[in-house]
Amino acid sequence: MVLKVKVLNVDEDSVSFLVGGVDVAFTNALRRTMIMDVPCMVIDDIFFFDNSSVVPDENLSQRIGYLPLKTDLDRYILPVDCDCGSELGCEKCRVVLTLDVEAETETITVYSGDFISEDPSVVPVSPGIPLTKITPGQAVRLEAYARLGTGKEHSKWQPVSMAVYQHVAEIEIDEDRCTNCAECIRACPRDVFILDDGKLKVVDVNACTICGECEKSCPVEPIAVRARPIDDLFLFTVESTGCMEPAKLVTEAVRILSDKLDKFANKVELGETADTLNIFQVDQVEQDRLYKGGVEDIDDDNEDSTSGLDGAASEDADGDKEEEIVSKVDLDEERNGVSNVEQ
Repeated sequence: MVLKVKVLNVDEDSVSFLVGGVDVAFTNALRRTMIMDVPCMVIDDIFFFDNSSVVPDENLSQRIGYLPLKTDLDRYILPVDCDCGSELGCEKCRVVLTLDVEAETETITVYSGDFISEDPSVVPVSPGIPLTKITPGQAVRLEAYARLGTGKEHSKWQPVSMAVYQHVAEIEIDEDRCTNCAECIRACPRDVFILDDGKLKVVDVNACTICGECEKSCPVEPIAVRARPIDDLFLFTVESTGCMEPAKLVTEAVRILSDKLDKFANKVELGETADTLNIFQVDQVEQDRLYKGGVEDIDDDNEDSTSGLDGAASEDADGDKEEEIVSKVDLDEERNGVSNVEQ
């Protein structure tokens, strides 16, 4: 099976392409990689110096956190891969943006474009996103730290606003039985068919969603039009949030997925497909209760020191169970008595 890719359309925010020679599992893995594993830059830490607007710090922080930022994956790295060890990062893994707006004579709106970035290449995708309004005497002053992250950590790091795929249809028209009545044209919600010189033709097979309306509307028996999915051919439509070009996003997803498959293949070759958890022990959470696992890893002294606690806990549990049973019996008897009185 040979992988085949054909790009249909590319613009500033989206890309459409065909992927052939693959199954649903691979196609969905690629889609999920775009959503969950491709990193993008997002504001993650905010220090407020002044916020006298009507929007509380928490709400304003959440709004700012979902601002899509232009992302340069060649210049910055993920904090987990950085050796700075700083909680707020360094110039290799974070960007600092500041916001300093004050209303003087009239009510104004604070926009995403009011942010000033230390890196002109990392700025909000759209400068016209409203954040809050402030009246004369009010101000918003803050310092924000943006860093790379992935969608598996939080949805704000998802670089795509849409990543979908569908089976490409195979449409068969039996010209011998087709009466060119145009019923399928009127029934089709996607304008897949046209009449050309009095004959039914498919004008855009990629628009077909295989809804079956053309087959239902065909008055001929057996039907003259059939639409079936091609098992190994898919149409992808990907729309970026604007953080990076859609073509770059898809290319990065393919690279990440390829690296994952290579690592998995190496593990299979070395027989390391199963990770074993050898040691598991939960710390003492209360003075009189101890939760533990991996009994073979706990020495005999610890077992002896906790045996009294375990025994006491067991007795208390038994006592609680007995009281619960007695209470339940009393409650049942009481209910029966009430029922008998009513009768």
